[in-house]
Amino acid sequence: MTRDSSNKLRLRRRLLVSAAAFLGQRAALARVTSHESRATPFAKATPGRILRFPDDEGSHPAFRVEWWYVTGLLDGQAGRLGFQITFFRTRPDRTTANPSAFSPNHVLIAHAALSDPREGRLLHQQSVARAGFGLAEALEGRTAVWIDGWRMEQRENLYRVSLPFDGFGFELELTPTQPPLLNGDHGYSRKGPHENAASYYYSLPQLDVRGTVRRTGGTVAVTGRAWLDHEWTSSYLDERAQGWDWIGINLADGGALMAFRMRTRDQSTLWAGATLRSADGAVRVFQPGEVQFAPLRHWQSPRTATRYPIAWQVRLGDTPYTVEPLMDDQEQDARSTTGTVYWEGAVRLLEDGRATGAGYLELTGYRRPLKL
Repeated sequence: MTRDSSNKLRLRRRLLVSAAAFLGQRAALARVTSHESRATPFAKATPGRILRFPDDEGSHPAFRVEWWYVTGLLDGQAGRLGFQITFFRTRPDRTTANPSAFSPNHVLIAHAALSDPREGRLLHQQSVARAGFGLAEALEGRTAVWIDGWRMEQRENLYRVSLPFDGFGFELELTPTQPPLLNGDHGYSRKGPHENAASYYYSLPQLDVRGTVRRTGGTVAVTGRAWLDHEWTSSYLDERAQGWDWIGINLADGGALMAFRMRTRDQSTLWAGATLRSADGAVRVFQPGEVQFAPLRHWQSPRTATRYPIAWQVRLGDTPYTVEPLMDDQEQDARSTTGTVYWEGAVRLLEDGRATGAGYLELTGYRRPLKL
């Protein structure tokens, strides 16, 4: 056989393989389309539902989007570090009854970051995968979510969080020291004037943290305090909302403070809420009119030119709090996974100039309106 004949044969084989792949995709699409009439509607967050533990710590696949969000401050030989790891589970809009294991009925996304003032900017990683085949899952009934080596698992009385090394990584054990903090109306958290913008939302503040952080220079033992948020919803943002500002603070006296506001395009407050657990365990839920966010200082990203208000006065009722960042540059670029750029970083809380707590601040929708 001549070289030209051999090349023609290889080309013919490639064309046949491509044609077969195309016909296979068309057939799969036809199967999906045939199931669309049986597509499962998204569940809705409604008032009156009682959250149950540990069952509600697992996945809620009937809802459009869900996340497990852990933030905290760590101390070790490397000094004070902030860390964050978040797992998202989402159902695409066109979820169907297609029985194929390859049907993307759920997608998992993970973000992780390390705030180190000595670095001067945020270190972050991200990952995304279609749920299935044991490689990426979010289980029901207990917290167990993972994408390959990224893992967060509930085991007896603690959580284990693992982040594989890629510039940084960590292995941490988080032990609850307090019961879940139910935000909003016993865990039903309104996000706007209309009831259709709402989530189920609880927090686990004051988690005791022990483990290791691995950096290029080696591995160090760390201890600290963390905060876990778990939310699930099918309609989170009011159509007028551009994004939100949120804080989760572990108070030095053992209390806990969560506060947020949803913003419109002109940066005014559309809705707000807060939950405060005092050191004696008493819980107060603040209504929208009792929560005010006022920016004190801005920082502009040298990479995206986005301008963020990174220092705040947050007033709950008659009490003002000041929020200051551990460092200015804590911007996270997640355009390759969630399509968003946002600021999320370690902060400290001040009352009358005294440091009374530490936690995290999240700022979304400043580069462009946020879409979930």
